[in-house]
Amino acid sequence: MAALVRAGYFVAVPLGHNSRYDLIAEKENKLLRVQVKTGRLRKGAVLFACYSSHAHRKGPSCRPYVNEIEFFGIYCRELDSVYLVPIADAGCLSGSLRVDRPRNGQLRKVRWASAYLIREPVSE
Repeated sequence: MAALVRAGYFVAVPLGHNSRYDLIAEKENKLLRVQVKTGRLRKGAVLFACYSSHAHRKGPSCRPYVNEIEFFGIYCRELDSVYLVPIADAGCLSGSLRVDRPRNGQLRKVRWASAYLIREPVSE
């Protein structure tokens, strides 16, 4: 939330416990539903889950966020960085943002973490 505020967003938190998003970010009169996830740095990429999971009497259940949010807000502790990723760019079950160049040299269709990094506005 703090990274979004520093980047010029207004942030609100929904009341109650049953919403599919963790916060609402507003910028330029647009409201964006954001689901916050933890990213983990693994092999040069920030990895994060794109679904919620919980257990019922019938066993564990996973549910994607399609049509329920606009963005994932990803915090990566190892990099102390926050990313705002559109759900369309995230994937269905897991998301990946490259930090380091891939070892196989592939550069096409790579989602670079730097493109999604939440940055503070430059003060004049």
